[in-house]
Amino acid sequence: LHDTGFGAGGLGVGNSSNYSMSGIAGEQGTTDKNVGTTYNLGPGLQFVRQSNVTAAPTFTNVNSNYNKLKFVIDTGGNPSDTLFAIAISTDDFVTTNFIQADDTIGSTAVYQTYANWGGASGEYVIGLATSTTYKIKVKAVQTKYTETEYSVASSATTSAPSLSFDLDVSSSDSESASPYTVAFGTLAVGSVTTATDKVWVDLATNGEGGGFVYVYTQGTGLTSTGVSYTLASATANLASVDEGYGIRVDTVAESSGGPLTAVSPYNGASDNVGIINTSTRNILTSASAPISAGRASILLKAKASGLTPAASDYSDTITMIASATF
Repeated sequence: LHDTGFGAGGLGVGNSSNYSMSGIAGEQGTTDKNVGTTYNLGPGLQFVRQSNVTAAPTFTNVNSNYNKLKFVIDTGGNPSDTLFAIAISTDDFVTTNFIQADDTIGSTAVYQTYANWGGASGEYVIGLATSTTYKIKVKAVQTKYTETEYSVASSATTSAPSLSFDLDVSSSDSESASPYTVAFGTLAVGSVTTATDKVWVDLATNGEGGGFVYVYTQGTGLTSTGVSYTLASATANLASVDEGYGIRVDTVAESSGGPLTAVSPYNGASDNVGIINTSTRNILTSASAPISAGRASILLKAKASGLTPAASDYSDTITMIASATF
């Protein structure tokens, strides 16, 4: 050998007139390299870049959802073109499935960038079973042979489908117990009378399609059996008609979701009212979305004319029902 050159730093090439030996020993300078037409050998050790293992993803039930859960994955400090796959399981990964590009669950791993998985806002995995605990974990891959092990798993539990509905009768926003009675008192001829007490409605549901409140009555208006007369209900501006009877939504509110809104013709102002009779009609809706602590107040209004027979037994029985779309 002309010179093996193995020392603290080493040489890139040892040669003679008949042979040549190239080698790398220790840490060489950046100018120590061996270059040919078909190869390029640089200094130091050559590493394959391994993707970083990510932290556990964030996995939560945001609004008591019964069929979906929200996830936000961690980048692990990997480049923006790194791809991630999200495993999901209900049996601690004895059986493993994967979140798909459309956020459903499938048996094949789907790799997407952090941005395509919703970025910092995350996304919802959908089509889940109710009242079930799920775990997810994430793995990353940057190029071939760089796939990481899975992150630590995170868990979240879906809720049961729920619908809560309650009525109160009061002049102010307060709770009351049944039986519920709203009194008009004496109707002044030619004037619109608004009942002092309002009907208060509580509505809450985690139904994906939202909640709805409907109203119907036993007859067609305020009826007196004593004089065999009905003060008919109609959709109208009571200030502009001789007589009539109806209801309208006065206030709506919610703590989250919805929003809770009044449905036409019950969303009018002043003395405009909507009809209530034996047909079931939608009066309130949560705008096709889950809602928490929805609260609405409803006014009852009536007007008698000079031709309306006097009697003390005018009455109507109002029924309100609630439903939700799951």
